[in-house]
Amino acid sequence: MLKLDKRIDAYIAKAAPFAKPLMKFVREAAHSASPDIEETLKWGHPTFMHHGILGGMAAFKEHASIGFWKGSLILDAKGSRADEGFGSMGKLTSLKELPSKKVLIGYFKKAMELNESGTTVAKPKSPPKPPPKTPPYFLAALKKNKKALAVYEAFSPSMKREYVEWLGEAKTDATRDRRMETAVTWIGEGKKRNWKYENC
Repeated sequence: MLKLDKRIDAYIAKAAPFAKPLMKFVREAAHSASPDIEETLKWGHPTFMHHGILGGMAAFKEHASIGFWKGSLILDAKGSRADEGFGSMGKLTSLKELPSKKVLIGYFKKAMELNESGTTVAKPKSPPKPPPKTPPYFLAALKKNKKALAVYEAFSPSMKREYVEWLGEAKTDATRDRRMETAVTWIGEGKKRNWKYENC
């Protein structure tokens, strides 16, 4: 028995005219792949589930997107256009840009198999961030407190970055100066930027 979600009907009804047939087509393919596939809304978009997320779709003003959660294991290099935008198949503007229903059904079946077997996709490792550059005004404030300067210099790059970013996010000089005074005090006490939340 099909597990349909009325919120998906409403989402499709509100979509731009070009997106409606795309989304209906994908929805039909999902349920043709298996009546066990369930529908829900995740992150505000229609999502297909079976032992976890299979994939989803979204409609925007000028394009629609279809994505498979484990797309790198489902679509071959020719089928994937993930580099073009949200989703696995790029920015879609018409039904003819989608693969055939048979191919889409195959994608959904493959996604189900992967979820049933517990297969996971390894996330690519991001390159390490460069060490943060301590702004001159902050360094000058730290130099006035030798203990704080010594602690700061012993901090890991990520601990330094938290303080540097916090100061950089200040919208006014007055806010930045208040934060800097607090930062020097906390650092002098050996505290990380988010020390208040460490034991929550």
